[in-house]
Amino acid sequence: MPKLIDAYNNPATRAWRGHPAQALPKPERQLPLIRLHDLRHLHATLLLLEGVPVHVVANRLGHSDPAVTLRVYAHVLRESAAGVADIFARAVSQKPVSKSVSKIEPEKHETRVPVL
Repeated sequence: MPKLIDAYNNPATRAWRGHPAQALPKPERQLPLIRLHDLRHLHATLLLLEGVPVHVVANRLGHSDPAVTLRVYAHVLRESAAGVADIFARAVSQKPVSKSVSKIEPEKHETRVPVL
């Protein structure tokens, strides 16, 4: 990773057959020095923030149990849960509930449990 980042931040032509490498213009925004493992965490965090189910993220990371993913990224899930109430409120206010739902007769749909 350090070599790739340095090559991006300090671009140059390749040296060949007696011609030395020449510096090229540097990018406007340089990449920070990060490890490959940091990209793994970034990947998982972004997926969880976008609402990808934990078991799918766990599978992508190679975790045998989603509980491992939940322990490592619990802070991400707690932070993203803050906006869930707003999402629910918008959904309820935009979509009217069918009136037929409230007209179901309870006796037709009750399940009776035998008394022993």
